[in-house]
Amino acid sequence: MTTVNDRTYRAAAHSAMVALGQLLTLLASGASAEQFTRPSADAATAQLPPEERALLEDATRIALEIRRTLDQHRRREAELAALFDTASDLAALRDLDAVLRAIVHRARTLVGTDAAYLSLNDPVAKDTYMRVTDGSVSARFQQLRLGMGEGLGGLVAQTARPYTSADYQTDPRFKHTRAIDEAVLEEGLRGILGVPLRVGKRVIGVLFAADRTTRDFPPEAIALLTSLADHAAVAIDSARMLEETRSALVELNTANETARAHSTALRRAADAHDRLTDLVLRGATVDDLVREIAALLGGGIALHDPDGTEMARADTAPVTPSPQGITASRTGGRAVPVDGTWVCAVLAGSELLGSIVLTSRADLADPDRRLFERAALVAALLLLLRRTVAEAEDRVRGELLDDLLTRDKTGGRHDSGSLALRARKLGINLSRPHAVLTLDTDNEPRSHLFAEAVRHARSLGGLAGIHDGHIVLLVPSSEPGALAAELARDLGKAAGAPVTVGSAGPATGPEQLPGTYTEAGRCLNALHALGRTGDGSDIAGLGFLGVLLGDRSDLDGFVRRYLGPVLAYDQQRGTELVQTLDAYYTHGASLSKAKDALHVHVNTVVQRLDRVAQLLGADWNSPTRALELQLALKLHRLGNH
Repeated sequence: MTTVNDRTYRAAAHSAMVALGQLLTLLASGASAEQFTRPSADAATAQLPPEERALLEDATRIALEIRRTLDQHRRREAELAALFDTASDLAALRDLDAVLRAIVHRARTLVGTDAAYLSLNDPVAKDTYMRVTDGSVSARFQQLRLGMGEGLGGLVAQTARPYTSADYQTDPRFKHTRAIDEAVLEEGLRGILGVPLRVGKRVIGVLFAADRTTRDFPPEAIALLTSLADHAAVAIDSARMLEETRSALVELNTANETARAHSTALRRAADAHDRLTDLVLRGATVDDLVREIAALLGGGIALHDPDGTEMARADTAPVTPSPQGITASRTGGRAVPVDGTWVCAVLAGSELLGSIVLTSRADLADPDRRLFERAALVAALLLLLRRTVAEAEDRVRGELLDDLLTRDKTGGRHDSGSLALRARKLGINLSRPHAVLTLDTDNEPRSHLFAEAVRHARSLGGLAGIHDGHIVLLVPSSEPGALAAELARDLGKAAGAPVTVGSAGPATGPEQLPGTYTEAGRCLNALHALGRTGDGSDIAGLGFLGVLLGDRSDLDGFVRRYLGPVLAYDQQRGTELVQTLDAYYTHGASLSKAKDALHVHVNTVVQRLDRVAQLLGADWNSPTRALELQLALKLHRLGNH
């Protein structure tokens, strides 16, 4: 028979289960925090026993924590989605003013502040001035200029670091000036966050978000505004470049209008110019442009970079540009005839971007000459656009490579999933085997070698960058040793000096890359120590020494075990027994060759080797001991490299 206590217990248990079910339903439906107190209140009304009531209270607390975590994830997801939308919107804008207005409006919306504004640096006046605002009501504030280091914004512009103030008007950390303080007071701003707008290492301005009440900006807000500023800086730089391009095109079109008024021949030049610029605006390649110029002028065209390397040609055999012709064209700003060809420098201001050569046209009338010169100008526009895109892409690829090879501050690594996703966006599948190669050369400067390394990395579907002072490549490969030897040969030819390449791998996945990079560095050092400068190899290609390095054995202990007494003797007495032993083995155990290498008498060599025998034992020169000693000597040289 069921007792009253049994019925009461079952009722309490049922009430508790119902309350727990209600909590799960609230979690699933995204209910407000206040609604999570109802199950506990209902349970209290139901007079649950203390144990069940405590269990329900713990469940309610845990459910609220889960809800807060979900809210944080949803908010971060919404912020990232808004940031991606912003980047997409900015990329679609072409007018600089529209870009700036969009930036500050999104900044105000994303961070949720009363106002947002943006200042741009003036390199001539050496200050930063207010360019556009959103939510501002003060005319004085909108016309404000800040000297470098003055106020919060001037400090951001000077140091290229984000700064935040919960209450700027009373914050003593910043250099207050009367003009700035009066403008900020008139605007009524209190809490201010400012982050730098950077293009590469150059700061072009500051992006602000501000409230008219005191406010502490959390790290998430700083990170969000910084991310927006990074996208905004690229958009601003692109818009500026496009405006400069448009200005150049407007000038060219004005020249074309004048030409049309003079003659039909000049109208032809203008039409041809329109065709060329349309090619550029439609995203044509240098090959497309060269073919079009060749068709317009009825001759062969070759385009070269500043070093004279051919970039593209059409309807002509390979041709070498005349350095004298390029100099004359650059100085005079005109196309010049050289040995039956015409040469025109491709310039952006005073910067030489390359040269363009016209063949098969010894005689060139003025209209065609002007067309040829305009073609060089359009080529400059195209090369500038290509360089801007390439620099932005190289910056992204270099940052990815740096993150892939660097352990984070906690001793672990960056998030593997995030790194793999970033790599995927660049067309790199890190789940495939990759080799890490680090290289160096004594030839200075290294800029040409780095450019060649980047070109090779691109052709192989990998990354290249500067890491820890070395040029580093990350390339899909299952044979790092063979790839290193090939790169040492090819890059050595391109650099005109020996290039040494140490490699390691293959590594699969981002988590293996930092260790693989370390091993590649050890291999590079070993190549130098072994006298193989100008060669390329992986650890396995170094023989027995490579096995030791690859296993990360106790190399110092190995050296001490076999050479310890001799090393200690030299250190205590200032003798050169180790050097003598090394020379003896290096020259095939020949006393005469060793004495020549050491520049001493043969008796001196004999006496020193006798001392070595006393220290190491009579069997020091037996085959087995000799091999061990020679390996220890090589490792000793490696350790001192």
